[in-house]
Amino acid sequence: MSRRTLVTDRRYFGLDPISLRAAACRVAARVAGLSPERARVRGAFLRQDFGVDTVDGRALLDGLCADGALARHAGPTSDFIVMPRLLEYAAARVVEPMPRIKAKQVLARACELAERVNREWGRNPLEIALVVPYGCYLGRDHRLDELPIALVVRARPEARRARWNRMSKQDGARGLRESFATLSTFVRIRLVTELDAVPRPFTVAWQADDD
Repeated sequence: MSRRTLVTDRRYFGLDPISLRAAACRVAARVAGLSPERARVRGAFLRQDFGVDTVDGRALLDGLCADGALARHAGPTSDFIVMPRLLEYAAARVVEPMPRIKAKQVLARACELAERVNREWGRNPLEIALVVPYGCYLGRDHRLDELPIALVVRARPEARRARWNRMSKQDGARGLRESFATLSTFVRIRLVTELDAVPRPFTVAWQADDD
C-alpha cells in the first residue's frame, strides 16, 4: 500500500487532513482482519465515524465513492465496501505543502536522474526520452500539494543494453517508478510512451541528448 501525503492547508471532502485521517482510522479499525470482500461498513456507521449528519454524510460518502475510497455494495443494503484507498488515508502523512522553489529543486534532480538512467542503467530495457512536469506544477500556487511528473519512456537501443541479467519491461518500469519516487514524497510518477498521453498543461523539463 502506498503512503499517501495530506497537506495541512487543504481540505479533503470538506474535512481538514487530521480529521480525515482520524475518521479513516476509525473505519479501518472496523474492518481490521477482514478479507477484502467482507470489508463492509454500514452507511450509518460511516457517518458516525466521520462525525457528519445525514445530509452532510450523503455528500461525504458520495465524494469518497467518486474518489475510489469507498464503493457501494450491490443489492438492497446500505453497506459500503472499504477500498484500499481509504486505508491509505488512515495511514497518511500530514505535512506542510511543498514550496515551489523546493519543487523546482526536486525537478532538477529528476532531470539528473533521467540522464543517469540512460547512461548507466544498461540492465533496464527502458530509457527516458522526456521528463515532463504537468498539472499543478504549471499553476500559480506558491505551495504545492504534489509534484506530478510524467516520464516518456522508450525501448533502450541494443547498443546501450547490458548483455547479461537484463530486466523485464515490467521490472524496468517498476524500477523507474521506485527510483524517481525516492526524490520526494510529493512526487507522483506517471510512465507514458508518447507526449500526447501526458495530461495538460505540461512542459518539457528535460530531453534526451539524442532526440
